Amino acid sequence: MQKRQQPGRRMVLGAAALGAGAAVFGGAGQASARETGGASGGGAARELPVPLIVGHRGASGYRPEHTFGSYQLALDMGADVIEQDLVPTKDGHLVCRHENDITATTDVSAHPEFAGRRTTKTVDGVKLTGWFTEDFTLAELKTLRAKERIPGTRQHNTLYDGQWEVPSFEEVLQWAEREGRKRGRRVWLHIETKHPTYFRKLGLGLEERVAKALRAHGRHRKNAPNFLQSFEPSSIQRLGKLVGCPKVVLLSTLGSRPWDFVEAGDPRTVADLVTPEGLAWIAGFAEGIGPDLSVIIPRDKDGKLGTPTSVVEDAHAAGLVLHPYTVRNENSFLPADFRRGTDPNAYGDALGVFRAYLGTGIDGLFSDNPDTALLAAAEFRKR
Repeated sequence: MQKRQQPGRRMVLGAAALGAGAAVFGGAGQASARETGGASGGGAARELPVPLIVGHRGASGYRPEHTFGSYQLALDMGADVIEQDLVPTKDGHLVCRHENDITATTDVSAHPEFAGRRTTKTVDGVKLTGWFTEDFTLAELKTLRAKERIPGTRQHNTLYDGQWEVPSFEEVLQWAEREGRKRGRRVWLHIETKHPTYFRKLGLGLEERVAKALRAHGRHRKNAPNFLQSFEPSSIQRLGKLVGCPKVVLLSTLGSRPWDFVEAGDPRTVADLVTPEGLAWIAGFAEGIGPDLSVIIPRDKDGKLGTPTSVVEDAHAAGLVLHPYTVRNENSFLPADFRRGTDPNAYGDALGVFRAYLGTGIDGLFSDNPDTALLAAAEFRKR
């Protein structure tokens, strides 16, 4: 059942993140800025609806993730925000990859000139063997082509293997500007720093590079059309000293610990961070949280959706918005009670899953399938 909006939630990001001409976050059951003519003049044309839909790595359910094909399709489908994950190159540029290990997302293994770059590393406590962005210059990465990360699940996406390069963050910012001019509205981005502690130890600090790029494009202010996100709270704190745009702390499963906490000897887990005390702490330096969906509605022992937790209510009470992740259409990713048929790669009742999560009162949702997500979100935006 959908929870009623709490008083004042509409302006959760008001003073902290949104100024004149910026997006206005309206809530379910309330008139949006577009309906009322806007709270600050021209701001009505650039509002973000609630619940908003984030194109997860673009429209990665239909195109190889973090490619311009994926980003463009997500935007064309109507996604409210487009996500980028950022990792650095050897020469200090930022590129868009979900991980610095590019073995599964590029054709690097087919390049004999880079065979000697294959190596084994430990990233955030996980031992990995493959090819890594920090061992390549941007020019070298540009000789590679992107491919589908999970071809067994998304065989149709392999049609586009080799179609696009690995995009740099600078190219994405330029693309967003061009698309914004074409559409007459700003293009919103959801930008994640990946493994920031790991990269800082290598002398490739992400936050300063992100801030420099945003400043060069006028996207560093509190009313800028982007969110900054990270699984490491210290990265968000560092970004908060460099730029003013809204920030979101990503949270994995309840029993996990942010890697910067592991490095610092901080014993707190995600379960501690979603208590009222933990959420109040996060609200001291961020405007939102992006929890794993299991933090919102856990699954029972049979893999079915259980009873919603109090995290949505508690986060709103702390003045935080929630952008949980990630809903995908395929059976293999859905709760057991929403799967249809026996093919794990076939679509299940994804619309039912979207409705279940949106009904908790969350403010947004990440999805590989923005079109499906938007169809479900439209029902809640009317209330």
